[in-house]
Amino acid sequence: MRTIQFREALNEAMSEEMRRDPNVFLLGEEVAEYDGAYKVSKGMLAEFGEKRVIDTPIAELGFTGIAVGAAMNGLRPIVEFMTWNFAVLASDQIINHAAKMLQMSGGQFHVPIVFRGGNGSAGQLAATHSQSFEAMYANVPGLKVISPSTPYDAKGLLKAAIRDNDPVLFMESERMYGDKGEVPDGEYLLPIGLADVKREGKDVTIVSFNKMMKVALGAAVELAKEGISAEVIDLRTIRPLDHVTIIRSVQKTNRLVVVDENWPFASIASEVAYRVQKDAFDYLDAPVFRVNQADTPLPFAPGLIEESLPSVARVVKAVKEVMYVVK
Repeated sequence: MRTIQFREALNEAMSEEMRRDPNVFLLGEEVAEYDGAYKVSKGMLAEFGEKRVIDTPIAELGFTGIAVGAAMNGLRPIVEFMTWNFAVLASDQIINHAAKMLQMSGGQFHVPIVFRGGNGSAGQLAATHSQSFEAMYANVPGLKVISPSTPYDAKGLLKAAIRDNDPVLFMESERMYGDKGEVPDGEYLLPIGLADVKREGKDVTIVSFNKMMKVALGAAVELAKEGISAEVIDLRTIRPLDHVTIIRSVQKTNRLVVVDENWPFASIASEVAYRVQKDAFDYLDAPVFRVNQADTPLPFAPGLIEESLPSVARVVKAVKEVMYVVK
């Protein structure tokens, strides 16, 4: 296998699908002439031309509405948001039109569209540029939400998302675009709605997704030094949620910690905890523990950012609490 960057995996996924299907096109701010704000679309304008790689004005609501209409009429748009924080302006089109159109039209209009871009904290970008939106959009029937953590998963899931007949929200991270990982040479797709066990273990289950997987896996390494074997599950898809894989793991380990960059109230971690207590209560030897971002807008000061976000130390502490080994 080759080792490529996260941004290159996304680029390959979009380019391969655009070569395969002339109805697929990309639009967004700086995706064409500038090769993308984070160079995800590098070289695509030169290959596909200005009718299929389209620079838009700084008007998220407007170009998202255009893309939804295009999808209703048989095209397959990929909408790049420079950050999901800016896409709050487009949430009316995403929630009230893309998500609901199939049901409101009595099945007459599918909306095969992918919305993608950077999500969550990305350094000193302060409160208005640092929010995680998985929980917000996963609350909406009619939307699928994907949040991958590796180049391999990103490529396979983005290709599947582009071919899906429903609106898919693809949550990335500015902090991961330069990450490298192995990606096959040939074509492959990954099924939407299937989690992946990234590390097997027997003492505790740690569930996470997106860049918080680095925290979860880092905690598993530290715990192993103390003789604690952690199984780490990458959700990959938030909606639909693969609760079966989680339940099977908890039936084995009897303990669960969920690491989630979303705020704690009504978070992805909350939903995972609910499903486990509902379907695996008798297997639990301790309450489910959540490690979320602090319940406050993300600060600007580096020290406060570090205190606000999930960390390896916080996850290790949470695992020790559910194992009753906290000193």
